[in-house]
Amino acid sequence: MVDDLKKNAVVLLSGGLDSATVLAIARVQGYRCIALSFDYGQRHRVELRSAKQVARAGGAAEHRILTLPIGELGGSALTDNTIDVPDASDTKDTEIPITYVPARNTIFLSMALGLAEITGARHIFIGANAVDYSGYPDCRPEFISAYERLANLATREGVEGDGFRIRAPLIDMSKAEIISTGVALGVDYSLTVSCYNPSVDGLACGVCDSCRLRANGFEMAGVADPTNYQSACFTGKPDHGSDNNRNI
Repeated sequence: MVDDLKKNAVVLLSGGLDSATVLAIARVQGYRCIALSFDYGQRHRVELRSAKQVARAGGAAEHRILTLPIGELGGSALTDNTIDVPDASDTKDTEIPITYVPARNTIFLSMALGLAEITGARHIFIGANAVDYSGYPDCRPEFISAYERLANLATREGVEGDGFRIRAPLIDMSKAEIISTGVALGVDYSLTVSCYNPSVDGLACGVCDSCRLRANGFEMAGVADPTNYQSACFTGKPDHGSDNNRNI
């Protein structure tokens, strides 16, 4: 059990599959979880509705949603409506995809770090994953380690106190392993949204990288996919011929 004086943890919660699992992991480890989500101009803003549901169902003690103007910078298909979200078959393993949002995890972790110092939390949980991660540079173990060093150089708690831990419990797990872990912890994945290009009512497109990886994860885990897709013709079965490793 976590020491009573350090039992608070900030959990970055997007409303997606990975962050819902991370919240469950933090809770089972005994943390009082402060969930933190962001409205950053993302085209899949429907994920914030899911984040509220996941926070409630997952037992978060608090849930805060902050507005950040990241989307005003553009440069990503997730924040710029003039850039099309590519299908999974259109992306290459050798390049960072256009769905990468510049500096997103650096900014998110910085906000979480400030909240952690204010609330007495000494652990920050993030659903970064280095196995199914799209080649995003801010989902690598090297980034997590570097940011933890920065956190302990740049804060009063890092200089005068016990410092901070950046926890990425999914970092080495496949999507199927993440899903199996979440199911064992009672995560209701029907509440989550992973699609990069959902309809206004939250139905998944079924063809983007994130949808394909999610569907593949459920199949590999032997778990029924609870995702609601826009097309009744899409069954959630992945196209293994275009099974690129992507982040959800």
